[in-house]
Amino acid sequence: MSTASGTSAGSGLGTVSVVIPCYRYGHFLEEAVRSVLDDQEGVDVRVLIIDDASPDDSPEVASRIAARDARVDVILHQTNKGNIATFNEGLLDWADGDYTLLMSADDRATPGALGRARDLLDAHPEAGFVYGHSLWFTDGEPVPPARTTVRGWSVWSGQWWLEQRFRQAENPITSPEIIVRTALQKRVGGYDPLLPKAADMEMYMRLAAYGDVGFIRGVDQAYYRVHGQNMSKAVSALMDLRQRRSVLEVVLERYRDVLADPQHLCEVVHRQLSEEALWAGGRVYDRGRLRRSEVGRVLLGAGAHELEQDIEELLAFAQDCWPDVKRLPLYRTLQDRDRLGARELLYLLEHKGEWWLRRRSWKYRGY
Repeated sequence: MSTASGTSAGSGLGTVSVVIPCYRYGHFLEEAVRSVLDDQEGVDVRVLIIDDASPDDSPEVASRIAARDARVDVILHQTNKGNIATFNEGLLDWADGDYTLLMSADDRATPGALGRARDLLDAHPEAGFVYGHSLWFTDGEPVPPARTTVRGWSVWSGQWWLEQRFRQAENPITSPEIIVRTALQKRVGGYDPLLPKAADMEMYMRLAAYGDVGFIRGVDQAYYRVHGQNMSKAVSALMDLRQRRSVLEVVLERYRDVLADPQHLCEVVHRQLSEEALWAGGRVYDRGRLRRSEVGRVLLGAGAHELEQDIEELLAFAQDCWPDVKRLPLYRTLQDRDRLGARELLYLLEHKGEWWLRRRSWKYRGY
């Protein structure tokens, strides 16, 4: 692991291009644009809003913003091109600053975020991108205050950062908190249309394969808005596991020549995903068990088959990822409970008591 640490280097010179794709998010646009223009003192910023043929008033809102501020450009699609094509249009065809931020119209940068990222990237030419903490907030509720005092920063080897992603098998970045060196973005290309649900994870790993990774400590770099229209809302545990597996396998295949010990990384990530599938299976069982007063309705009702099918699919995924998963106690516990029918489970609850099942549950088997 190669690590460098430091603190803010003061006012930098790098310019920042901000790409804001928008589809039916016109009511959020004013806040998003203001956050990257008005709250970023000392940073040379240009903004591009790309409306992807929104059926609401988003095009009009975007045009009004651009009309009153020369730093804002607008592209209005006549037909919907989808999020990946829209991202790539802004990143590859328009962005010309030293650094680029891709930010959804429903998110916001925190005060000073662009300057903090610029200072790190100015000071460390080897860093391909920088990110920090993302502060989540629920739409309609008060926005929490952001931390803006830097406690330091780290620059990690891209190879080390990639290995951590394989070990954890997850993406630590939600997206509005990452700023990329534009030259590297254009070198590695745009987001992959073959991975529409997880293209961001593949992109961050691709960038890390060719550059180091900066992290700003002690501050909040972006606001991530949580609401009913977030794309991630409809993703089940099994869908998420499959998407992450597909991305990680793509990275292993495409960038094998630049990865250190890809075979080891392959083994590590498949075991991690397999064990996560078991944890997800345990959570499904807990949902199915619920309170005693609900057992008859849930387990003997229409939902019983769906719960059993969920468990079977998660166990099949776990075994396919890592065949040795069958030796784990949690796998055997889930298999044993899977053989208990709905009526048998209800009988056990009534006659042996809930404590018996709790003692046999995944929570009490050391997981």
